[in-house]
Amino acid sequence: MDGFVNRTAELRALDRWWKAHARAAVVWGRRRVGKTALLQQFASDKRSVFHTGAGRGDRGELALLSRQVAALGLRGLRDLDQRPYTNWDDALDDLAERAARTPVLLVLDEFPELVAASPGLPNVLRAFLDRSQGHTKLRLLLCGSAVRHMTALQEERQPLYGRFDLALLVHAFGPHDAAHMLPRVAPADRALAYGLTGGMPLYLSWWDQDASVTENLAELVCQPASRLLTEGDLVLRTDADVADLGQQVLYAIADGRTQHGEIKDHIRAEPTRTLDRLIELRIIERLIPAGEPQRTKRRIYRIADPFLAFHLRVASRYRSEIDRGLGRSIAPVMRQALDDHMGGVWEEAFRSHLRVLAADGRLPTPGNVVGVGAWWDASGTNEIDAVVLEGRSATPVLAGEAKWARSVDARRIVHDLRQKVDRGLGLDPNSLGYLVCARHEVHHLPDGAQAFTAEDLFSPS
Repeated sequence: MDGFVNRTAELRALDRWWKAHARAAVVWGRRRVGKTALLQQFASDKRSVFHTGAGRGDRGELALLSRQVAALGLRGLRDLDQRPYTNWDDALDDLAERAARTPVLLVLDEFPELVAASPGLPNVLRAFLDRSQGHTKLRLLLCGSAVRHMTALQEERQPLYGRFDLALLVHAFGPHDAAHMLPRVAPADRALAYGLTGGMPLYLSWWDQDASVTENLAELVCQPASRLLTEGDLVLRTDADVADLGQQVLYAIADGRTQHGEIKDHIRAEPTRTLDRLIELRIIERLIPAGEPQRTKRRIYRIADPFLAFHLRVASRYRSEIDRGLGRSIAPVMRQALDDHMGGVWEEAFRSHLRVLAADGRLPTPGNVVGVGAWWDASGTNEIDAVVLEGRSATPVLAGEAKWARSVDARRIVHDLRQKVDRGLGLDPNSLGYLVCARHEVHHLPDGAQAFTAEDLFSPS
């Protein structure tokens, strides 16, 4: 699907920043998440200068910026063709003068690349923002994909600390947003596409809506240089740049070793610092059972990005034979493996949908929802896919199960849920409501229970 879709919340945040006559903003997120498309949409009705750092060196970056400003036709006394910018102070002062009366947006994209060429740039920007406040309508927006670098910009003792009036983290699309990009695909196949791409807008744009899931796998994964296969390698080299130990930790989690001790035993090293770094990079998540205090020892780790989980758990298993040319034969087998991969993706999509409903006040609860999460006991034998918590006491009010099956018998599932509530949560089963989710159909739904399918979870919101 061509064109810009959704991102309404992000655009609202940017519009509020612009209308508030604010100074600087910082926007960051992983590669391929759609930051540049978002900013181009935001700037479409504004006088703007987009400059993307690309390792050209200080002189090369300033020369290109000079040409861009000259091409925009902003009024100024200086002839930039004859006198291009010589340093960043020079460039910012000239742009501030050109924006004295009319607002101008300056976007410095891939900002870490610019800092690599000009290490003093954050200090230059700090001094400019301080001296220009109230004297120009130039709006400065920094953008980047190096998550660690961009978050560090905002930390105390950094030059730009306290200078950002907007800090916007751009996430991959959730299930409802991803559905906007696949309007001709059946909801259940949208779920599979989401489980494969992780909701990255660029990856979703590669999906052939007129082809089957197996055909898309054959094209996007099962060739030696296929797009999603090489993207997985790129993510591990860049977004998950934590050296060999980090990749060992990721493979351990992908293989089902989700507890700290299991990971430590598998890699034969202490993983704490690596786990913290991967959490900071938003590659993995540390989860606790819904309703448990943060200090609980019942913590598990999971790979946050479905695409990366698919790459580590499924695609890498067949990588050597794909490189040898067996990809077309492997694609149907990988399609079956994708169903196994979808279990966790489907459960999280279910929880995500419940959060959307809760935010809109559309869940059958009498009070305010304060959390939606999975629950499990210490033995791991009792698990509930979704527990909805309400009020200051975080009281469980709904319990739900999500099955990646074409159809389910809701009577059996609700019966099992009631037992888990009784024995595991220690609550009266009659005090909770029950939710059942399947791919296509939910049969024999008990009175008071609510059913969900892919039609609910993967339809445009």
